[in-house]
Amino acid sequence: MLVGQNLSKRFEGAIALEAVDFDLRSGEVHALLGENGAGKSTLINLLVGTFAPSTGSIEIQGRSHASMSPSLASELGVAAVFQEFSLPPDLTVLESLFLGREKRRGFLLDRRGMRQEAEQLLKRLAFDIDLDQQVSHLTRAQKQMVEIAKALRTSPRVLILDEPTASLTDGEAEKLFDAIAQLKRAGVGIVYVSHRMSEIRNLSDRVTVLRGGRKIGTVNTAEVSDEGLIEMMVGRPMGQLFPEISYAPGKVAVQVRGLSTVDGAVREASLVAKAGEVVGLAGLVGCGRSELCRAIFGLTSIKDGTVELFGEAVARPHPHSMLERGLCYFPPDRGAEGLALSRPVRENVTMSSLDLRSLKTGPFLDVLRERRVVREPLQELKLRPLSPESPVSSFSGGNQQKAMLARGLIKDYEVYVFDEPTVGIDVGAKSDVYQLIKRLVERGACVILSTSELPELINLSSRIYVMHQSSVVAELHGDEKSEAAVLSHYFGKPAEERRLQ
Repeated sequence: MLVGQNLSKRFEGAIALEAVDFDLRSGEVHALLGENGAGKSTLINLLVGTFAPSTGSIEIQGRSHASMSPSLASELGVAAVFQEFSLPPDLTVLESLFLGREKRRGFLLDRRGMRQEAEQLLKRLAFDIDLDQQVSHLTRAQKQMVEIAKALRTSPRVLILDEPTASLTDGEAEKLFDAIAQLKRAGVGIVYVSHRMSEIRNLSDRVTVLRGGRKIGTVNTAEVSDEGLIEMMVGRPMGQLFPEISYAPGKVAVQVRGLSTVDGAVREASLVAKAGEVVGLAGLVGCGRSELCRAIFGLTSIKDGTVELFGEAVARPHPHSMLERGLCYFPPDRGAEGLALSRPVRENVTMSSLDLRSLKTGPFLDVLRERRVVREPLQELKLRPLSPESPVSSFSGGNQQKAMLARGLIKDYEVYVFDEPTVGIDVGAKSDVYQLIKRLVERGACVILSTSELPELINLSSRIYVMHQSSVVAELHGDEKSEAAVLSHYFGKPAEERRLQ
C-alpha cells in the first residue's frame, strides 16, 4: 500500500533521516521502533507531508510522489494520530472532529448529520466523550480519544499511530486495540509507533528499527525476542533495565493527612514518604494520583486535610513556596505544563532557580554563568545533542523530558515528585531516568513516583500506595509489591477486606 524509497531529510546541515526504505502492506500493523531521536517522527512526517524529503520518493497504492502534502496525503487515504495533540482548544469535540471536513447542507453546516455520524463513531469505538465539551476542558486521555476518532472518521487506507496509548487507561487501550483489529480485517495498513514492547509484541506483524536516522533492519515480530529488538535499537545488549536502589528510609519528608481537594478529584487521602526511599502511587488514569501530586505541590486547591514537609504543616501549598521549601514537581505533560517549547534548553533548566547566586552578577542574571551551571546536569542526564542554546521544541521527546528533569538538579531539593516521568520516551531514555531516581534516593532525597507503568512501580518503589476513585485504598510493601497485588486493588476492595490484608 505504501513504499518509501531512499528517504532522507536534512535540517540546517543536520541529518535526521538517511537513505531509509520502508514499506507497508494491506491489513498489517508495521511497528516503528527506535530511541528518541532515531528518526521515527521524521519518517512519519515525510509520509503525511508535513515536510518534503531531501531525497527519495513515496509510493502510495502504486503511484509515486516526489513529496507529499497534508492535503494530498488525506486525499490518498493517509491519516495520522500524532503524540503531540493538534486540537483547537476553543472548539467543541464535535467541531474538532469535523474541522476542515464539515458536512454541509447547501450553504449551511449540517450539524444534525455531523452529530449523528460522530455519535455512531464514538459508539463503535466505545469512547465515552461529551460532543459538546470544549477541548480545553478535556483530560489528556479524552484528547487522545478525540484525535483517534478524528483520524478514523475519514475511513483511511493507511493509518499512522504515534504513541496512541500513552495517555489511555488499560481499558481504553483495549478498545483501541479492538478497533485496530477491525481495521486490519478491512485491509487497512497501520504504521504503529510505540515504546511499549508488549504492544509491539501483541499488535504488530513486522517491526522496522531505526537508530541514529538510519534503518537497522525490518524483522517479523514473531521471529525476534524483546532482547533482540532492544539490542537492534540501542546498538548493545541492554542488560538490566531497572537499577538496584539502596533504600535507607530516614526522617518523614512528606506526610499527607486526610487530604481532599476542592474539585473532588482527591478524597481523604493520606500517605507518608520518607527521605531515602521511593514511594509509588498506583492506580488507573483518573483515580486521583496525579491530582494528589498536584495538590501536594500547590497546583490544586485543598478543601480539607493537611500537607506536612519535614514535620511542619504547610497551611496553603503554592508552587513557589514548595520550591523554596525543597520540593520539586515534574508534571506528566511536558509540552503543556513542563516546558516553554520555543525557549532554549538553558532557560527551561534554570527558570525555577533564578534566585541562585551562582546565576547572577549582582542583581542581574548572568547568561555566561547560566550556561556554565546548566552544562553539568545536562551532561549527567545525557542530553543529545548537548546544545543548551537550541529551542526545546527541536529535541526528541526523550531529550525534552531530560531538559525538564535537569531543572531538578540545579538545586539540591529534598523531595522530588515525579508524575509519569517516562511517558512517551524510549528504553534508553527510561534507563537514564531510572538511574537519576537511584542517584537522588541514594544521596538521601525522598522520591514520590506516580506512574501507570506497573514494572516501574514494582522495581523502583520501596512502598506503593494504590488509589481508586479518588481515595487511597491500599499500602503495599515487601513481598506484597507484586503486579497481581497492585492490580487487585485497582478497582477497589471493601474496607474490611483491606484490613484483613
